[in-house]
Amino acid sequence: LFKNSNFKIFANQIEKGSVVKSILTENTANKPRSFFDKLNNWAKEEGSPGLGFISFIDGEYKGPIAKNLSEEKLKSLDLKENESIFFICENLKSAQIFSGKVREKLCNELDLLDKNSFQFCWIIDYPMYEIDEKTNKIQFSHNPFSMPQGEMESLENKDPLDIKAYQYDIVCNGIELSSGAIRNHKPELMYKLFSIAGYDKTQVDEKFSGMISALSYGAPPHGGIAPGIDRIIMLLANEKNI
Repeated sequence: LFKNSNFKIFANQIEKGSVVKSILTENTANKPRSFFDKLNNWAKEEGSPGLGFISFIDGEYKGPIAKNLSEEKLKSLDLKENESIFFICENLKSAQIFSGKVREKLCNELDLLDKNSFQFCWIIDYPMYEIDEKTNKIQFSHNPFSMPQGEMESLENKDPLDIKAYQYDIVCNGIELSSGAIRNHKPELMYKLFSIAGYDKTQVDEKFSGMISALSYGAPPHGGIAPGIDRIIMLLANEKNI
């Protein structure tokens, strides 16, 4: 379970449909028990079963999870003095969403946020598909009209869940400012993309006849990004929402 413990944030498949994600923190193992209890209660209020942790202080591993692991497993975590690891264990989608909330909560509780700067990052390589947790079927994860990386070769030879798309977002201080993509301009790719998601050619022609017709004339590659001016103003004004 802990063989990838050199990574500060990692996920391991523990059983079908479930993952463990973890976040490492510094200077927390010496916090009072009330600090950890408060976080665990908060996690339950958010709908999670709880927020497990392992801390390392004065040469000892502490926490409810530590009691159930061997010394060998604990040492493989490679924790340094006064470090803690917080664990989330849920199905993949829930774990991804909740781990983001945990990261933000820990950031605020430990006063790690630089409140006087604007930090940007690009989010790229979105998965083309994901599993619908209710139906257990493949569906588009972001935008069905984006160009798949690898084009037809990927669609024919890769596991659909391994196919990436040319999609991207620009983020500032955790807020999505703009979203964009390189658009799919090839009808044959469009049909194949939708067939993987369970749509036959007739359905695609009925729902997207205008687009298919336009692309059949040989539209050139195109893409772009749309900036959210209102969100930029929100950040400049130091407001929490638009």
